[in-house]
Amino acid sequence: MSDQKNILIIVTNHKQIDADHPTGLWLEEFAIPFQLFRQHTYTVTVASPLGGMAPIDPRSLSTSEPAEAHGDALQALQYTEPLNSVNVEDYDAVFFPGGHGTMYDLPIPEVGRVVSQFFDAQKVVAAVCHGPAAFVQATQSDGTPIVKGRKVTGFTNEEEEEVKLAQLMPFLLESRLQELGAKFEKASMWSDYVVVDGKLITGQNPQSSASVAKAVIEALG
Repeated sequence: MSDQKNILIIVTNHKQIDADHPTGLWLEEFAIPFQLFRQHTYTVTVASPLGGMAPIDPRSLSTSEPAEAHGDALQALQYTEPLNSVNVEDYDAVFFPGGHGTMYDLPIPEVGRVVSQFFDAQKVVAAVCHGPAAFVQATQSDGTPIVKGRKVTGFTNEEEEEVKLAQLMPFLLESRLQELGAKFEKASMWSDYVVVDGKLITGQNPQSSASVAKAVIEALG
C-alpha cells in the first residue's frame, strides 16, 4: 500500500426508530472526522450497509454548526458505497460515526465481518458514540468477540436515559459491550472522552468526535 492513507467511514442507512422518532447518523460525528481526515490529505470513502443516501438525524442538524459548514461532508452522504463492494485491503483504517440509526443496522454479521477483517489485519478500527454498535457481531478467528478484554467506550447508559431513548433501543450499548467482555470505560455525561487500546479507538459521545479523529490520525502516523 502506498504512503497515501485511505480511510473507510461506514455509516447507517436506518432512518426511523418509530413513527415519532426519525433517526440516522449524528452529523458532527461524521462531518468533523471527515473534515479532519481530508485536511490530512487522506482519501476518504463513505460506505453503508445498503449504499445510497445516508439519513441524518434531524436533531443533529439543530446542534451542529450551520449545514453549509459541512458542505463536503454532506455531499459525501448523498451516495454511499454499498458495504458488499468494500475491499478491506484497500484501506488503512475504518471509522464508524454514531447516531441512533447505527443501533439497528450496524450490529449485523456483514458489518461484523468487515470489522473483524480490519482487526485481523491489525489496522485501525475506530468508532464514536453509538458507532461501537458495529463491534457487536465482530469476532476474532476463534469466535471470541473482538472487544473481549479490551478497553472501549461509547454512548453510556446514563446518556441514553438522559436523551429519553433508552426504552426504544434494541439494546443498551454500554451493557451489550460489557456482556461481550469489554472493559467499558467512561467519563461524566457529555464529556470529551476517548479510549485507545492498541489500534482500537473509541469515543464516548458527540463531544468526542474531533478527539477520536485526532487519535486515528496519530495511530496512522
